[in-house]
Amino acid sequence: MGFTASESQEAQVHKKIQTQLDQRVQIAKALGDKVRSNQFPEKAALPWNGEDHTVTLSYTLDEDLQREADRLLKSYKPDYGAIFMIDASTGEVLAMSSFQRDNPQAANLNLQATFPAASVFKVVTATAAVDKAGVTPEHKIRYNGGAYTLYKKNVLSDKVTRWTNVITLKDAFARSINTAFGRLSIENLHPEDLNEYANRFMFNQEIPADFPVDMGVAYIPPGKGFELAEAASGYNKTNRMSPVQGAMIAASVANDGQVVIPYLIDSVKDEKGETLYEGATLTNGNIMSKESAAKVRELMEQTVASGTSRRSFRPIMKDRKFREIEMGGKTGHLTGDNPRGRVDWFVGYALDNERKIAVAAITVNKKFWTVKSAHLGQSMFRKYFGPIVADNKKGRVISSAK
Repeated sequence: MGFTASESQEAQVHKKIQTQLDQRVQIAKALGDKVRSNQFPEKAALPWNGEDHTVTLSYTLDEDLQREADRLLKSYKPDYGAIFMIDASTGEVLAMSSFQRDNPQAANLNLQATFPAASVFKVVTATAAVDKAGVTPEHKIRYNGGAYTLYKKNVLSDKVTRWTNVITLKDAFARSINTAFGRLSIENLHPEDLNEYANRFMFNQEIPADFPVDMGVAYIPPGKGFELAEAASGYNKTNRMSPVQGAMIAASVANDGQVVIPYLIDSVKDEKGETLYEGATLTNGNIMSKESAAKVRELMEQTVASGTSRRSFRPIMKDRKFREIEMGGKTGHLTGDNPRGRVDWFVGYALDNERKIAVAAITVNKKFWTVKSAHLGQSMFRKYFGPIVADNKKGRVISSAK
C-alpha cells in the first residue's frame, strides 16, 4: 500500500497547519500575561522546541490604526471600551485597544467573553435562515406586538389580525426587531439549525489564536418555543462572546462565508536573527455558501444605510470619497453584569475590490453614554480607507489630466 501524490500533499498541508497551531499555543502561553495587560513587547523570553530563547517579536498591528483606536477610546472615555480590527481575508490583527475609565491598568477587554452577544446574535440566526432554510432578504415576517420588546404571548401567536405587522427580513435585521426574529426562528428554523450555525461561528469552542481569548458560549434550547425565540433574537444574557469573536463574525460575512482565525504575531526571531516562526492565515472552513454570504451582507448593509447605526454612519455614507467602499454591520444592546452596565455592540466590515477589514467595537456604561460603538466602528473604517480613497482620487485626477 502506498500514498498517492494527492494524499501525500494533503498530509503535508495538514502537518503544516498542525505545526502552526502548535506554535500558536506556545506563543499564546508565553505572551498571554502581556497581551492581557495590553502590552506588546518587542523582546520576550520564549521556550521554543525545548530551548529557552530571548526572541524579537514583530506584530501585525498597524501603527496608525492602533493609535487611532487608542485615541478614540481615550477621547470619549466610556466606562469600559474595546476596539478590535482584523484583516478579514488573512486574520491579521490590525488594532487591539482596550480602555477602562477608572482603571488604566485594567485587563484587555478584547479577550473577555463575558459580554452578552445581544442582537449581534441575529447574524447567526439570519445566516441559518438564509443558508439552511433558503430565506431571502425580501422574505416577509408577520409578527404581533412591539418592535423592541419580546413577550411570550406575541412571539408564540401566529394569529393575523388588523394590528399584525409585516416586515421583510432585511428591514427586521436592520431595525433589530426582536419579535420578528422570534417568529423567524419558530417558523423557519429548528433548534439544531441554530445550534449548528452557532458552532460554525465558533461559539462553544476555543479560538486557536496566538494570544489568549475566552471561549464564546451559546446555549440553544432543544425545543421550539419562547426560549428559542429569545436566543434567536439575542434577547438573553446566556449567549456571550468577546470582541475578538465579534470581529470574526463580521469578517466571515465579508470573506464570502469563510472564517479566518486572528493572529497577532507576524514573526519571531531568535538571538541570531534567525526566524523561528512566521504567522500565517488559518481558516476554520466555510460557515455559509458564497451566495448566502452576499445575502447576509445585504442585511448588514441595510443596518448602516437605514437601520440602527444609520446616524453614526450618515457622515461617511454621504461622503462621496467613500461611495465605492461597501460597508455593513450589526448593533446590539443589553444590560450586562461582567462588567456591570449597558452593553453597546457594533460589529461590521468594510471592503473594496482589493481589501476587506472587520471590526468589533464595544462600550459598557454604568449610567451615561459618551459614544456609540457604531461611531467607533465607522471612525476606524474612515481611518483605514481614508488614505486609500484619497490616493484613488488623486490617481483618477492624474489619469484624466493625461
